[in-house]
Amino acid sequence: MESMLQLGVFILLLLVTVPLLGRYMAAIFKDNQSRKIPLLGSLEEWLYRICGINPTQEMDWVSYAKAMVCFNLIGLLVLFLLQLLQGWLPLNPQHFPGVEPALAFNAAISFTTNTNWQSYGGENTMSYLTQMSGFAVQNFFSAATGNAVLLAFIRGITRKTSETLGNFWVDFTRTILYLLLPICIIFSIFLVSQGVIQNFNSYVEAKTFSNSSQTIPMGPAASQIAIKQLGTNGGGFFNANSAHPFENPTPLSNFFENFAIFWIPAAAVYMYGLFVKSKREAWIIFSVMFTLWLGGLAVSLASEHTFNPVLEVNPVMEGKETRIGSDNSILWAVTTTGTSNGSVNSMHSSLSPLAGGIAMFNLMIGEVIFGGIGVGMCGMLMFVLLTVFLAGLMVGRTPEYQGKKIEKNEMRWVMLAILAPCALILLGSGLAVILPNALESLGNTGPHGLSEILYAFSSAAGNNGSAFAGLNANTYFYNIALGCIMLLARLAILIPSLAVAGSLVEKKTITPSLGTFATNSVLFGVLLLSVIFIVAALTFFPALSLGPIIEQILMLDGQKF
Repeated sequence: MESMLQLGVFILLLLVTVPLLGRYMAAIFKDNQSRKIPLLGSLEEWLYRICGINPTQEMDWVSYAKAMVCFNLIGLLVLFLLQLLQGWLPLNPQHFPGVEPALAFNAAISFTTNTNWQSYGGENTMSYLTQMSGFAVQNFFSAATGNAVLLAFIRGITRKTSETLGNFWVDFTRTILYLLLPICIIFSIFLVSQGVIQNFNSYVEAKTFSNSSQTIPMGPAASQIAIKQLGTNGGGFFNANSAHPFENPTPLSNFFENFAIFWIPAAAVYMYGLFVKSKREAWIIFSVMFTLWLGGLAVSLASEHTFNPVLEVNPVMEGKETRIGSDNSILWAVTTTGTSNGSVNSMHSSLSPLAGGIAMFNLMIGEVIFGGIGVGMCGMLMFVLLTVFLAGLMVGRTPEYQGKKIEKNEMRWVMLAILAPCALILLGSGLAVILPNALESLGNTGPHGLSEILYAFSSAAGNNGSAFAGLNANTYFYNIALGCIMLLARLAILIPSLAVAGSLVEKKTITPSLGTFATNSVLFGVLLLSVIFIVAALTFFPALSLGPIIEQILMLDGQKF
């Protein structure tokens, strides 16, 4: 009863606050914005001057993509070098040495792409300087990059016969200054009030009740936890992530950290509706996302509360934080895998096979259940365009979306954005299961071992970052392979989004007619949901059958792996 009440409050708070934040986002990102927020507006103008940026000069999609890629590659290189050299740099009270190159390569790509996959324990690998100036900064930058691409995509849909999509530097800067930074400051203060630590102290050596010695890590955690959740990043300051009491100390911090994962991506859907002047269409898209989330949550909860004959308990608490409980762990798991957040408050490897399969399925469909900041909505718009195209083919009419024809050029990019991450998951997993050194990293055999591999590559290709935790990924193969997949998957959604936007923005707007397929109807929502399921089923059902599905059947028969 208590869990259902909490879920109800979670949903109600989401529905009430999403329109408020969505309207604010639409106001700060609309074209020809003249109103400035005090102090932040002056800081924005100063940044443009010092960087030599003309905020009124717009870019076509190629120039926009070049600016985005070059900026992020520079950030990747800086973060890579920062890790290698951290042993000689300040703010390293534990005197951690430089990070091994393959691990530094993986972590640099991970945080630059908004993935935050971690093959290391933060409290015993990274200095305070690396955590703050490296990872926390990239948490802001990667989230802002995704939102900037979404804004360009929206302009491609809404503008009439233009050649430009806005200015990357303006979209990027305004996302950080007006959206992420103010909310993160407030949220950081809240987290500190709940007991999340924020200091530069050396680690504390303490005596336990059994008179043994224990090292208690310290550090500036609250500031990184705020942006990791609000920016759909997910990288934990500590190895235990949000199961650690210094990251997530109270039921209230658990509730709002979980809620923060969804807040901005969900509000972006409402913002989109305001830009295309169709709130109804925004709510249809929102409903599809919400249905996927709620359906996955219902299946996961039912599975977790099914009697486990292997462990002879119900529900299973192994791998879950006793302060948080089973239901809160499931709510977090379904939420974090529906976005590109990747934070955890339990070990996903310890979920029931079916609940773990739902988490994996969320990753495989491209994390379009609100998704990461910017990229989640971009991914859903790709499915929207695919649905419109298929509906047009069924009635023998050239597909249209928001008054613009959807033709061969757009569909090539749409299919690349949808299928490239799928191919990366299957190719990476297939390679891992035939390499002996990759199989040595498995913590389990049988279908659970396959699930560990599938989950790792799904998490990387979805730019999520969560893990099954049974796989030792800190090896040369996994660091390099997962790092490459994270980078390719990130580009596979950002570049096509800009290319489609660049193609659409040049087209004339067509007046809707009786033959125009309405995208603000319940029928369209059902079709959109069906297309997502069909693509996922055709691509991943065989792999899921060999992993979590067969493991669930065998578990109910009393077998374990």
